Amino acid sequence: MANASGFFTPTMRISSSINLNRSGFRCPDVISKRIRCSSTSQGVESFSPPESRSPRLVSKGCKLVGCGSAVPHLQISNDDLAKIVDTNDEWISARTGIRNRRILTGNESMTGLAVEAAQKALEMAQVKPDDVDLILLCTSTPEDLFGGAPQIQKALGCKGNPLAFDITAACSGFVLGLVSASCYIRGGGFKNVLVIGADSLSRYVDWTDRGTCILFGDGAGAVLVQACDSEEDGLFGFDFHSDGDGNRHLNAGIKESTTNDALGTNGSALGFPPNHSSFSCIKMNGTEVFRFAVSVVPQTIEASLAKAGLNRSDIDWLLLHQANQRIIDGVATRLEVPKDRVISNLAKYGNTSAASIPLALDEAVRSGKVKQGQTIATAGFGAGLTWGSAILRWG
Repeated sequence: MANASGFFTPTMRISSSINLNRSGFRCPDVISKRIRCSSTSQGVESFSPPESRSPRLVSKGCKLVGCGSAVPHLQISNDDLAKIVDTNDEWISARTGIRNRRILTGNESMTGLAVEAAQKALEMAQVKPDDVDLILLCTSTPEDLFGGAPQIQKALGCKGNPLAFDITAACSGFVLGLVSASCYIRGGGFKNVLVIGADSLSRYVDWTDRGTCILFGDGAGAVLVQACDSEEDGLFGFDFHSDGDGNRHLNAGIKESTTNDALGTNGSALGFPPNHSSFSCIKMNGTEVFRFAVSVVPQTIEASLAKAGLNRSDIDWLLLHQANQRIIDGVATRLEVPKDRVISNLAKYGNTSAASIPLALDEAVRSGKVKQGQTIATAGFGAGLTWGSAILRWG
């Protein structure tokens, strides 16, 4: 049964609801569960809702069957940044491993990148938009205050009006999205779940602060997670944590304007109506974030391996959030993973937050580096502070 450690499935029949938390799951045995689920959706205009799905035997496994990615056209090099802040290519590349990043401009949008990445993932998986049951958009930079996932559902042309919503967990978001997809498949009878990681942090960067502006870029990546028989299960274990005390080291808090343009000073003595607000630029204590990452990431991967019943030697690839090459190298060293088994495209794109893992995975799969059946240890970490990992198999 599911418990404080996630999914563990000894041979028994379950008829009650399933609980889940952060530590992971393992499902070596086949169990029989029948879960009744239903969903409704309501648009602005009236429409005839699709027929409700009848209860069915829930598949016990899930696998990654398609991936895709998209990046903006504008490339900004370290030399380009050196023209606006006191820095240079050698200083940036030595400390971060980053040489270029992509930045949204003109008519480009984060939503557009997310749609493109999703379309590519569906094409690889040979799944039609109408067959998608759920869309999870992992982002901290939606282009609408109320979330962007429904707009992606609309752009993809999913006529069945599947549920679509955002997950906000910064650079840990995509891995959390993967595990969330598995929960809907294992416990809800869903068949095809799109998990998209997309962010445009360039909009929240202080381009005069060389400590942060050198790090971030924009992009999107997506995977299609599909239900399968338990024997084909490709998501073996996970582990997640958060520590709100660390928020002081990495944040982009809300800030209020000092004046209310609509009302002038009227009502200001009472503090109502409230002033218009916006988010501040990203603020980061790089030294503390580095210490945090190299400490917790190896621990969370070890925990996920333990939940999966696997060893370090079972890992074919190490795929970490692309934040800093020194962090990636440090974690690989602690886990004793050879450099030729570490996936990294940080030099080309910088830190793309929730997009970084699926973007790197897509390039590795399409280049032939990652092959069907290989095991990947992946981990996200960042603002919140949040961190977590998952052990999965490609294909």
